[in-house]
Amino acid sequence: MLKKRRLDNALFIMRGERQVRALLIFGLLAVSLVLAASCADKSKTASKDFDAADEDEAAQNANVKKNVKPEADAEAAVIETDYGRIVIELYPNLAPNMVARFKQLTKEGFYNGTTFHRVDPGLGIIQGGDPLSKDDNPDNDGSGNSQYPNVAAEFSDIPFERGIVGAARAKSFDSANCQFFITLMRQPAFETDDNRYTVFGRVVDDQSLNNAGVILGAPVVPGTQQPSDKIVIKSITLQPRANFGASNAAH
Repeated sequence: MLKKRRLDNALFIMRGERQVRALLIFGLLAVSLVLAASCADKSKTASKDFDAADEDEAAQNANVKKNVKPEADAEAAVIETDYGRIVIELYPNLAPNMVARFKQLTKEGFYNGTTFHRVDPGLGIIQGGDPLSKDDNPDNDGSGNSQYPNVAAEFSDIPFERGIVGAARAKSFDSANCQFFITLMRQPAFETDDNRYTVFGRVVDDQSLNNAGVILGAPVVPGTQQPSDKIVIKSITLQPRANFGASNAAH
């Protein structure tokens, strides 16, 4: 009789264990289904966010400043290089945030020792201001930023003609940060709705344009837009705009 009770108890315990296992398996399956549904929802959200980004870019295009005459800041930026000096007037009425960022970084000495890491005679542009260009690894040039957040797009209908200074960016319109470029020929490709860039300044005189042109013609590593020898920005300083006369860079 005692043995039968023990056997009955053992069978009861085994049935209980099986029920617990079944409940655990059911619970795991339920959790898996919930996670799968959550992942599916996230996938849909990501796709929607991507569409929303397109809508944001469309909104940027609608907010292009039009028929606004550039007004030079009281201070000009003076870039000193081994190829001579390049003087730039800044346009806070067109791009207040980018001008503020450029002036802030200039005052901090951020640009000193960076380079013009890209020269592109085909597009007629020289590009610089990347802190990563200070190191000896040319492969990372063009990918660096400052420690500050990106600057949102501040588009205008100012044409990208000879001497215009623009804010370099990545694919996103709102990814300008610290890098800049100078156009040395008219570049209408930068004025289309799907490929705009922020204009925040202009080279002020012919000598500065000539010096920038010498940089544009510098020898490059074959098959690249990387100068064979570093073109160092020795310093950028802010000086009174009145010291440099009227701008004639557009002529």
